[in-house]
Amino acid sequence: MIAAAALLLPSQRPSRADSSEMAQNEIRTALEKWRTAFNERDQQRVCDLFAPDLIANYQGQPERDYTSLCQLLQTSLQDTQTTYRYLLGINEILVFGDAAIVRLIWTLEIDKVGKPKEIIEESGVDIFRHQAGGSWKISRYLAYPTSP
Repeated sequence: MIAAAALLLPSQRPSRADSSEMAQNEIRTALEKWRTAFNERDQQRVCDLFAPDLIANYQGQPERDYTSLCQLLQTSLQDTQTTYRYLLGINEILVFGDAAIVRLIWTLEIDKVGKPKEIIEESGVDIFRHQAGGSWKISRYLAYPTSP
């Protein structure tokens, strides 16, 4: 009976590929939840995607930590004269244990009262870390506009 149980145990553990696929799905879901929160101007949830140790680099902007990025996002969402809307394109997600690298493109639509709609494509690399509570959060990111 013990031998039979020992034979069954290895097949019940998730394979490395299964773990990677599960992490990829959790990361996709986290990114989509953030996009929804941002587009719905949800100031309470707009910072949920980011880890407390965040270091954010956006070309031409000062480096931001968790607090300064959250303040920027929340202030942007309070602007009643401007509507922001993000679209998401994920190029790839690579998982390495408790860390993951995501290459993606965000498309930001900016609709400001009295001005023509502006569209900015932002390519980026996000580094996610698996958090103690089980979620995946962005710990580092590099982003830059790819359109004029």
